[in-house]
Amino acid sequence: MNNRENLEFNNKKICGLWLILVGAVIGVSLLFGGHFIINPIIFLIGYYVCFFISNFDKKIRAKLSQGKMSGFQKKMIFFSIMSLFFLMSIFSGRYFATWNWRMIWLGVMIATAIHFCTFYFVHGKSMIFLGLACAAIALVGYHLPADKTWISFAADAITKATFGAYLLFLSKPTVSKKTVLVNRKAPANA
Repeated sequence: MNNRENLEFNNKKICGLWLILVGAVIGVSLLFGGHFIINPIIFLIGYYVCFFISNFDKKIRAKLSQGKMSGFQKKMIFFSIMSLFFLMSIFSGRYFATWNWRMIWLGVMIATAIHFCTFYFVHGKSMIFLGLACAAIALVGYHLPADKTWISFAADAITKATFGAYLLFLSKPTVSKKTVLVNRKAPANA
């Protein structure tokens, strides 16, 4: 049975916390990046710790969530995360053979920017704007000289943290004006 539903964007504050934390992790990883540009050890540890804090800590979720997510939105979260890894393999994968850290991290940045756009279905329009801003920063990074690429990564961290602060402190739950088609199972006794 196919139905249409308006999406409710009730978890913007959780996303905001996540973006602030990941922006800070990128900043710290950049400070200690050395020849890696972004230190992969600091980044990975920080990324996963912050991911679990903002997405799986029940107290934080209870405090920041302003309503439930639909089943469609939960599916979109998994789709978005899977798309991130697929996009990273496309944009960064070939550079692991030569350990070209500049191109690896720029590929991760553009992949992340694209995957933010798919989070529109979970958090609303702000994710499209975040995706476009991060994509523009990544594209500038591709054109910067190698010794200046850090500027793009710093701008990316600041942009994520700024959007995160907006989502955490200023945004309110919203409902999409357009409906999306969702598959729902028909009741067993229908």
